[in-house]
Order: sequence, then C-alpha cells, then structure tokens
Amino acid sequence: MEAIYEYAWLVPVLPLVGAALVGVGLISFNQATNRLRQANAVLILILMGAAATLSFALLGSQLQGHATYTRMFEWAAAGDFHLRMGYTVDHLTTLMLAVVTTVAILVMIYTDGYMSHDKSYVRFYAYLSLFSASMLGLVLSPNLVQVYIFWELVGMCSYLLIGFWYDRKAAADACQKAFVTNRVGDFGLLLGMLGLYWATGSFEFDVMGDRLHTLVSSGSLSVGVAVLFAILVFLGPVAKSAQFPLHVWLPDAMEGPTPISALIHAATMVAAGVFLVARMFPVFEQLPSVMHVIAWTGGFTAFLGASIAVTQNDIKKGLAYSTISQLGYMVMAMGVGAYSAGLFHLMTHAYFKAMLFLGSGSVIHGMEAVVGHDPVLAQDMRLMGNLRKYMPITGTTFLIGTLAICGIPPFAGFWSKDEILSLTFSASPVLWLIGYLTAGLTAFYMFRMYFMTFGGEFRGQDAAVKGVLKAEAAGVYAFGPGAMHQQELAIAHNHDDHGHDDHHHSATPHESPLTMTFPLMALAVPSVLIGLLGMPWNNRFEAFIFAPGEVLEAHEAFDWNEFLVMGGSSVGIALLGITLASLMYARRVIDPAAIAQKIAPLYWLSRNKWYLDDINNLLFVRGSRRIARQVLEVDSKVVDGVVNLTGFVTLVTGEGLKYFENGRAQFYALIVFGAVLALMVVFGVS
Repeated sequence: MEAIYEYAWLVPVLPLVGAALVGVGLISFNQATNRLRQANAVLILILMGAAATLSFALLGSQLQGHATYTRMFEWAAAGDFHLRMGYTVDHLTTLMLAVVTTVAILVMIYTDGYMSHDKSYVRFYAYLSLFSASMLGLVLSPNLVQVYIFWELVGMCSYLLIGFWYDRKAAADACQKAFVTNRVGDFGLLLGMLGLYWATGSFEFDVMGDRLHTLVSSGSLSVGVAVLFAILVFLGPVAKSAQFPLHVWLPDAMEGPTPISALIHAATMVAAGVFLVARMFPVFEQLPSVMHVIAWTGGFTAFLGASIAVTQNDIKKGLAYSTISQLGYMVMAMGVGAYSAGLFHLMTHAYFKAMLFLGSGSVIHGMEAVVGHDPVLAQDMRLMGNLRKYMPITGTTFLIGTLAICGIPPFAGFWSKDEILSLTFSASPVLWLIGYLTAGLTAFYMFRMYFMTFGGEFRGQDAAVKGVLKAEAAGVYAFGPGAMHQQELAIAHNHDDHGHDDHHHSATPHESPLTMTFPLMALAVPSVLIGLLGMPWNNRFEAFIFAPGEVLEAHEAFDWNEFLVMGGSSVGIALLGITLASLMYARRVIDPAAIAQKIAPLYWLSRNKWYLDDINNLLFVRGSRRIARQVLEVDSKVVDGVVNLTGFVTLVTGEGLKYFENGRAQFYALIVFGAVLALMVVFGVS
C-alpha cells in the first residue's frame, strides 16, 4: 500500500499530460486534431479515469487507517531561507481527490453531448483537463506557497473557461470581471501569507498554527497583527468561494458553457476557497475574532444569495446564487468551529449541485430545439413549463437535486445542512436564525425553479413572454413577474420570431442524449445516499475526518431530543417554503406579481441584486476611470510639460552654444581672456 503513496503525484499530472498533449496538437496540427474530436476526448477521459482510480485507492488506504504521508524536496534555498515542495496525502486530501475526480469525469462525459456541435469542442476538453489538474494539484499541496501556485492556475483556467465563447461580449466581460475580482482576494492572500511567514518563519499549515499560538501567547506578536494577517489570508477564500462582498463574479460566470458552470460551482474553483479555510484552520482557530469574521461573512452571504435567488428567472443564474448561499453555509460552519460539518456539506453539495447544473444544461439543450441558440430565451424559466413530460430523466434527477438542497430527509443535503444549523445554534443563536431563514428561502426558490421549469403548461411558443424577455434584454423592465408595459410590447413586436428560423425548430423540447443523461443518473445516487455517512448517531464521515477519540465524545453527547427538535424545525421551514412555492407557481392560488407590487422595495432590492453591481460600477469602475482621467491630465500637462521643457531648454542652449564652436583658436583665446577679465572685475569690485 505504501507504493500507492509514492505515486500520488500522478493524480494531477495525468490530466495535465492530457491537456498538454491535446494543446500541443491544437497548436501544431490544428485541423487534424479537431478532426479527431472524440479521440481527444477519450484520451482525456482515460487519463482522468486513471487519476480517479488512484484517488479512490488512496481514499481506501486512508479509510483503513494509513498514517498521513508527506513527500517533500527542497525547491529553493537562499541563506536561511528554504522552500520545500511536494505533496501530502491525508484524510482531507483523499476526500477532495475523490470528489473532484468523480465530478470531473461525469462533467467530461456530459460535455460530449452538450458541446457536440461546437467548433471548439477539442479546446474545451483541453481546458477542462487543465482545470481539473490545477484543482487536484491544489488539493495535494503541503504548504501555502504551493497552494498559491495552483490557486492562481485555477483562476487562470476559470478565466479561459468562463470566456470560452470570447466572441460574445457578455462572456468576455464576465471572464474579465471574474479575473479582476479574484485578483483583489488573491492580493490579500499573498500579503497574508507573506506576513505569516515573517511572523512564523514557515509556510507549513500546522507549523504556522503552533508558532503563531506561541508568539501570541508570549506577547512576541500582538493579537491585532496576527488577526490582520489571518484576515488577509481569508480574503483569498472570500473571492474564490464567492463570499460577500467579492461574490459578484460568480453569477456572471454563467456566460461560460454549462459543463464548466457545473465544475466551477460544484467541485473546483468555489470549493478551493472552503478547502483553504479548512487547511488554514490550525491558524484561524487560534484567533477567535477571525473565526467570528469568517462565521458572520458566511452567514450574511448565505442569506444574501438566497434572497437574490428568489427573483431570478434565468435558470443558471438562479443556481449560481444558490451556490453562493450554500457556500455561505460552509464558511459559516468553519467560522463557528464546525469543521467536519462544513466539509460534509462541501461533499454533499458538490454532487447535488453538479447534478442541478448539468440538469439545467439539459433543459437549455432541449429548449434550444424550440427557441434557437439564444441564451435570453433558452435559459429563461418563464418560457419553460411541463418539461417533465418531454424530459422525464432530466425532470426526475432535477427533483432529486432540489429535494437534496432543500434539506428534505433522507436526501444528502438534510444531514449536512442540519448538522451545520445544529452546531451553529450552540455557537450563536443569531447566526442560527439567519441560517434557518435561509433554509426556508432555499426551499422556496428551488421549488419555484422546479415548478416554473417542469410544472404547468409549456410556454415556449408564447410570443408575449418572448417579448418580455427581449424587452428586458434591451433594458426595459416590467414591474413584476408577467407584467408588460406598452414599451415592452413595441420591443416584442420588433423582436418577433422571424429571426429565429422557426421552420427549423421543434414545437416541443426533447430529452437529452445518453451522454448527458447518464451523468445525471450517476450523480443522483450520491445525492440520495451519501448523506447517510453523516447520520449524527453514527457519523462515519466525522469519524474519518477527526481523530477517533474526538468522535467518541461526540457520539456519547448525542441527544435524540435535540436532533428531533433541530432537524424537525429545519424540515418544517423547508416544507413551509415548498408549500408557498407550490401555491404561487404550481397551483397559482397566490399571484406573485401582486405580492411583488405590495413589497416593491424588497422586490426590486432582490431583482437588482441588492444594487451591489451598481455600487461597484459607480465606486470602482467609474471611479477608477475618473482617477485614470485625472492621472492622464497630470501626465500630459505636468509630466509631459517638464519633459518638453527640458527638451526645449536643451534645444535653445544648444542653438546658442553652436555659435561659440567655430574651430578658430583665436576666438577661443578671446573667450578665455574675456572670462578671466570678467572674473577679475567681479572679484575686484567685491
């Protein structure tokens, strides 16, 4: 079994080799490589499958009780400075390797169906493989420097994949927004890690935690400085895991193809932030004020994402805000010290959210047969309805994912979310209340999404609804759901269906091919069953993550009454949200537009995403442009003026002095005589 650990470095290297081979083929033999589309996809899938096999072998070894394995080598040295690289295999590493490789393989299989007609099919597979390799390298990293290297590679890959359709302005803008927003967090992470190295002399996670505790306890390092360094490091996860206020890039990332939306939102980029908080836990837990910041950031983000998701009509953006909310739960759990609960929700969420995103892609794929390749129409739930009739596999798996994220037992989300809420209540009843209300909102917006997409009557041929959507795309908004202004009707008339070649479209959607439905069915299994690993009276997940002694104490402290009260209350608020969504969007007993009119300020606050994008645009985008214009004025008038003046003085003096350079010795002697005479007169007068 020891031999497996010696070859653990192959887990990220195998998909990296696949990306390199396909990338070189695209650069050197572009036409031939693109002709061998599925051969390239099979190569990448085989290499990823080998990485997954090795990952599960490592997980099996860790389950059997193998000790943590770390292999290091000296990468750079200068005087007393020694930087070591390598890899570490422990319980957290193997858990993340299993999750990432599983989701990555299923996303790659799904991609074959979803991107089958895309001219850049092969390039997309190369990017997927590079993205997966970057995340796997991050997971295996034994210190903060190596994490940072792969952290930036993950960010680069997300930039490439979000902007994959770079000829679309929305996609180009979205990848730039993601890149810039993440640079803010990454700069904080870089400053924090350098500060921690200055204080502790190490980049190793456990060593940093032990030394920081000693320094703060002895008074050698002030608590304020330690807190500053820790919060700067936390800025990295704030950006990567889309926590307030650096969450704004994630909904726009939906401009990328749906398979990458599933991979980013489930197992790679956003999971990297929570993973780093887990790795840095030895540092953060020494500083209570930092833990409070982490907990409240997560709690507020959870509520923020859910409150915005309730008014989203784009199916992918609704799921994006759902991801922001669920990531908030994970970060809140880490902040209150519920380490295993946060990681448990990370694992369960990866499976059911990947299934939900891939399900949304299947829906979009089916809708494109009716409305054409227009994302405004194909992704808006107001044009959907009754899709469970036409897409039974997609509808069933989407319902399973919806029940899981709503926390309905026995689905996976119940066990992980209930554990977070229970442990949060012990730490802070106020944070628990925020999480509790968020659970109700989650159930409401997810079943709103399900009923609008799969319930009711199919609305794909409704010209009036298409007019509303086109009007909104042009910036003209109705007041509430389903309302139309005269201006919208005019725009609808100008954007009728003549431009969509309707005679090439189907009258109804259709089920997706097997390459797309198989990953949905495969992900449905862990979405239902994997939560059973975390049953609180026999928490095998916690037994794996924590030491056996700690788990024994937790089992002895288990209280059935507390579990039934806390679990029952979380299920109760979820059922309330589901009932309200059913009355509004399934049975149509309650009119959503009437409610929107009664609570207009709250409706528009949610619809406009709490105006955070507008605030960012005003303060940072326009503000930076104003500063740039002022700097340009200073540069052109002051800096350029000084430079031009220097040149002018040089020119004038040169022009004047050239008359004194005539090559005649008598003239030079006369000048010397005149200068000496002038000096004598000056000194004589003085």
